[in-house]
Amino acid sequence: MIWAGAIVLALVIIFGFSVFRGSPYLPSHKLDVRKSFIDLYHLDKKDVLVDIGSGDGVILREATRLGAHAVGYEINPILFLVSWFLSRNDKKANVVFADFWMSNLPHDVTVVYVFSASRDIKKIIKRLQNEADRLGRSISVISYGARFNGMKEVNSIGAHHLYTFHPLQSDKAQV
Repeated sequence: MIWAGAIVLALVIIFGFSVFRGSPYLPSHKLDVRKSFIDLYHLDKKDVLVDIGSGDGVILREATRLGAHAVGYEINPILFLVSWFLSRNDKKANVVFADFWMSNLPHDVTVVYVFSASRDIKKIIKRLQNEADRLGRSISVISYGARFNGMKEVNSIGAHHLYTFHPLQSDKAQV
């Protein structure tokens, strides 16, 4: 009985810590994700998608089904293991046990998928803009459930919203 209590406590701590660093885990609906990858941002084999907080890896596997390479960042060790296990036979999917806030996006990223709590939107916008600046090129971002206030949407389907982050050039930067 003590072991069961210890396991429950460990799970609460692990999932609780993850929520403080990002959003809570909510499973994604494959059909909605697929629709956003076809109708909102036409994902294909030329793309490298990064899923911030990849959870169980549904986003990764849907992206690879359309030919893209996919990288998932997951800070929760349990969800990392679930995602890694479910994606282990998919050569185009890679799950990384990492904190997005402390990691650089891959140099070849073309699109980022993010589900975020509204409390983190400003921080995410700043982080993604910094990454576009670092990479020196535009990055498309699909946001599920949250709008990026102050930014113009490229397109929107249901709860999915598409944005583009362009690198700021020193002669074009706003002061």
